[in-house]
Amino acid sequence: MPPTPPEPTRAGPVNPVLLAVLAILSVQFGNALAGTLFAQAGPLGAAALRLVLAAVILLAVIRPRVAGWDRRTWFGVGMLGLGLGGMNVLIYLAIASIPIGVAVTIELLGPLAVAVAGTRRARDLLWVALAGAGVLLLGLERSDGGLALVGVLAAAGAAAFWALYIVASARLGPRARGVDALAVAMVVAALIVAPLGAAPATTAVAAVPWLLLAFIGIAIMTSVVPYVLEFIALKSMPTRVFGVLSSLGPAVAALAGLLVLGQLLSPVQLIAIAAVIAASVGAVLSGRRPPAVARPPA
Repeated sequence: MPPTPPEPTRAGPVNPVLLAVLAILSVQFGNALAGTLFAQAGPLGAAALRLVLAAVILLAVIRPRVAGWDRRTWFGVGMLGLGLGGMNVLIYLAIASIPIGVAVTIELLGPLAVAVAGTRRARDLLWVALAGAGVLLLGLERSDGGLALVGVLAAAGAAAFWALYIVASARLGPRARGVDALAVAMVVAALIVAPLGAAPATTAVAAVPWLLLAFIGIAIMTSVVPYVLEFIALKSMPTRVFGVLSSLGPAVAALAGLLVLGQLLSPVQLIAIAAVIAASVGAVLSGRRPPAVARPPA
């Protein structure tokens, strides 16, 4: 999830669009698989296991070079880790209460807000209105008794932390670009979330040891694989195209929710998700300098 990807140079041997799509599939299906383990570890325990294991794996693989980082850079990476940890733990709390497709749709409001922040153009306000209408539809849907308020609020919090992640990544100095900053930010996120989920995670793994292997796989699916794929893809893909593809996250999450968790969304919910996706795509295409809104998510 590089904060400021380099300009496209030349096409690589693998289609970068395919890599970006595979990254989205890996994240959302990994999150859905994590949801199947909430009964054992709980959302906080699952978030702690995922982030700690992802941090260990990324440190071992990337071996970040931090020599020469100044205080401002360390502060920026700390904010990056705070955003990463916040959006991961909150999206897991949201997934525990509301369908994953709905949760990721609300979370997408974070990068959408960054994309249109400070705008005075009418068409950008139109995207905001379209996204607002989609969220309103989600809130008004009553076919299944309505959405749990705690889940909606958690997803909204995840959106805010995703916005923080994007802003922090955009302000990092040149010495902390790319995967080095990502690996250190993951460690910061793990240190923040681990105390919150240590008790349920330890209890769950002690009772069912194979959960550790399961969460190693989830950490690889939701962190290592997508970040590597996105990093490669962004070397030969315009950020605008990448932003459009990333906006498809809610649709993939809805598919993962259906296939993995058995969550069947109503027609109104599907229309609402489509509205938010359309607003995000529109904001990316009309923006002057769209941010890389790659996930995590989470």
